[in-house]
Amino acid sequence: MPEGDSVRLVARRLDRSLQGRTVARSDLRVPRLATRDLTGRTVLEHATHGKHLLTRFSGAVTLHSHLRMDGSWTVTGAGKRLPRRLMHEVRVVLETTEGATAWGLLLHDLALVPTSEEHTLVGHLGPDPLRDDWDADEAVRRLLARPGTPLVSALLDQTRMAGLGNLWANELAFVVGRSPWTPVGELDVPRLVARAATALRHSASVPGAYQVTTGVSRRGEDHWVAGRARKPCLRCGTTVLMMPELPNDPAHRRTWWCPRCQPGPGPETRVPSVVDRPRGGPDQADPVRPSG
Repeated sequence: MPEGDSVRLVARRLDRSLQGRTVARSDLRVPRLATRDLTGRTVLEHATHGKHLLTRFSGAVTLHSHLRMDGSWTVTGAGKRLPRRLMHEVRVVLETTEGATAWGLLLHDLALVPTSEEHTLVGHLGPDPLRDDWDADEAVRRLLARPGTPLVSALLDQTRMAGLGNLWANELAFVVGRSPWTPVGELDVPRLVARAATALRHSASVPGAYQVTTGVSRRGEDHWVAGRARKPCLRCGTTVLMMPELPNDPAHRRTWWCPRCQPGPGPETRVPSVVDRPRGGPDQADPVRPSG
């Protein structure tokens, strides 16, 4: 599932095919960008912040995109095209003078801005362990700013720490041995942040380690709890439970946990959240505290 490590790997793959190459033809297939043309610009790099991809071009222009759950990028060689059945999903076409063509499918939050204004799209995000400007202390400060927020909801809030999606939030809750609904302020947050950063970097940089949280890459044994509803816990054998998401509530997505290995509050403590979506994507999800 697309998380910060997913997007970082996409950026590396696109850099291998496009970095330093000149755009021979561009096609931005969304209404607000349909008349914009990137032809003649050189692809400088693909940078990431959390789950956001920033394609930077010569002339100080950046194309911003977000994969969400269904977006993807693929590259074809000279003279090759995508299968006809996929063409209706294409949102971006970047053909280079060397022949390689990048195709962006079902991309979200597409925007073209001066590179100096990238902050208007990603400035609301928290620190990202995969970036050179990673600030662990700031991530700790942001997570503790609302200590009553449930652990998994806090980790999903991209304005606190960017790059952790639902898989990592659930797996980290298991690793630290606490219920997903434990108030984040009850944990050793500096240690939590350090473990999260290490996990995300390992996933994004070590061959064969992508989103393997148990240390075992065999199918069905690569995650502690995520996707393992009704299966025995790999540690204690207790049946892993799953709580469905609250509709249209990104703070309360599908949640997996082992009730024995993860003591603490249960899903009956969930409080629907009010979502304030700043410009740049659905990244903020702060649960509302009960009145009184």
